[in-house]
Order: sequence, then structure tokens, then C-alpha cells
Amino acid sequence: MQGKIERSREIIAEKLDLPKDIVLSVPKITIIGNDEITIENHKGIVLFDRNSIKVNTKVKVINIEGENFEILYIGDSTITISGKFRSISYEV
Repeated sequence: MQGKIERSREIIAEKLDLPKDIVLSVPKITIIGNDEITIENHKGIVLFDRNSIKVNTKVKVINIEGENFEILYIGDSTITISGKFRSISYEV
């Protein structure tokens, strides 16, 4: 049943040309250079240290690898991280 509701939301978003990140609460990742990342629609931080961050989302956990990480901003659904990034991937 939940899958049908999600699919219906996706179809409505496409038909009305609405942003999927807002309608479906999926993560929106904005990368500025290799030193700042903003993730919208996150569900919390799973792991944080100076070289690795894991951020939970509705879709999957996002893994960020690099060095000298620092949280610049964290809110209910948005987080901004600075540092030098090497890779960003979804956990399998």
C-alpha cells in the first residue's frame, strides 16, 4: 500500500511539474566545489568524525569521505558540511 502512495505522489509531481525533492521528501544534495555540501530532507546523522560522515535519508544512508569535516549548519531537514571531499555515495 505504501508503495502505491509513493508512486502516486511521483506521478502527480511529474504531471504538475513539481519538485520531487519537496513532494517525495527525497534528499537534495548541493555541492559547492569540493569543500561544501548541503543535504536537504535528511533524517539525522548516523556517523560523524573528521574524515567520514554518514547521513540518513528516506532513500538510503549517504556516505561522505574526505578530511577536516565540520558542520556549518544543522536544522530539522537541512545540514551543511564543510571540509575537503573525496567521495559521496549511497550505502548499499
